[in-house]
Amino acid sequence: MIIQKNVLDEVFNEFLKGSSIFRKREALRHDFIPESLPHREEQIRYLGEMLAPALKGSICSNILIYGKTGTGKTAVVKYVLTRLNKKAKELGSPVRVSFINCRLVGTEYRIFSSLCSSLNTSIPFTGLALGEVFDRFKKTLESREILLIVTLDEIDAIIKNRGDILLYELTRINEGLKNSKVTILGISNDLRFKELLDPRVLSTLREEELIFRPYNADELYDILDERAKIAFQENALDNGVIELCSALAAAEHGDARRALDLLRVSGEVAERKGDKNVSEEHVREAQKRIEHDRIIESLKSLPLHSKIVLLSVYILKNFNVERSITGDIYNVYYELCEEMGYIPLTQRRVSGLISELDIMGLLNSRIISLGRYGRTKKISLGIANKIIIQCFLENEQLKKMVNYHPKYLMNLKR
Repeated sequence: MIIQKNVLDEVFNEFLKGSSIFRKREALRHDFIPESLPHREEQIRYLGEMLAPALKGSICSNILIYGKTGTGKTAVVKYVLTRLNKKAKELGSPVRVSFINCRLVGTEYRIFSSLCSSLNTSIPFTGLALGEVFDRFKKTLESREILLIVTLDEIDAIIKNRGDILLYELTRINEGLKNSKVTILGISNDLRFKELLDPRVLSTLREEELIFRPYNADELYDILDERAKIAFQENALDNGVIELCSALAAAEHGDARRALDLLRVSGEVAERKGDKNVSEEHVREAQKRIEHDRIIESLKSLPLHSKIVLLSVYILKNFNVERSITGDIYNVYYELCEEMGYIPLTQRRVSGLISELDIMGLLNSRIISLGRYGRTKKISLGIANKIIIQCFLENEQLKKMVNYHPKYLMNLKR
């Protein structure tokens, strides 16, 4: 114990001396909003134009923002809303902004509770019916006489898990309000998000759309170069470090988050080794660490039914079915849902989930020709078995299903 204490004292004291690498490491975090956002000027202007009528108390169009992870959607929205809020205070405009990450909040109850909190109204953590929470939110909103911009980040996460009741209520709320109004700003990583919505929700949403394309290597370089000037000590980066980070991230679909993570972790690797400069070797080591952590994080953050689909493919592989067709996966998925007490999704929805897992790299799909019988899609795992086991053992229900023997497969073997 004394030895461990001395080691920790040495680590802490060394850190407290100050870093020869970093000046302000938080500048490389995803939630850091710099003074400028390179290569997103067009989107900033467009979003600003859409929300500007709020400054005169006029209701804005609902807006849906699409784009892959790391394309600057959340950063641009926060950038614009911060400045809109500041301008509204200067003018005395009745504008209020509420920003909610649907993946983190998780349920309609907690989302409406967060909306109430943004209006300084307290709601119990649990215990009320959803309708009661919504009524309190609506009543509070009407008494404030404001224009509320509700921003729902990762809105697709709650729609996939819980259905579209949240949007159904929010898109109709203005019909019952006289003194206040609500504008919805939704951010989604899924370009097919609207396919999940009921036609009645779509008809009242009446949204504008804004699509963010991925960054290329040159654009990522500019982003990293600006952040590096804030984050690192002068001359702490070797030549070629920023170029390598931007090139590696551009190969991963132009993900700025990945580029920032790679640069930050490279600096931390160098710092822990006691090196004075960040080199390309540090970048390569950081890449290996992030790749493993990224897969684990992706698995943990998957919606429940996506996890069950992935588990179905894992079980099929354990039965020596190296590449499965969608029908096999759905039959095992259906059986697992029944065993765990969940209502299965339709085969069409499960097929969509398989496509999403394929895009994420967690599954691999390949079209196979069956000659005169046409073609079919064969699906296999895109990650190692041990990583799936490692993640699913943390969930009690999924843990029990890891070694499940599906009746569907047993009947086929007979």
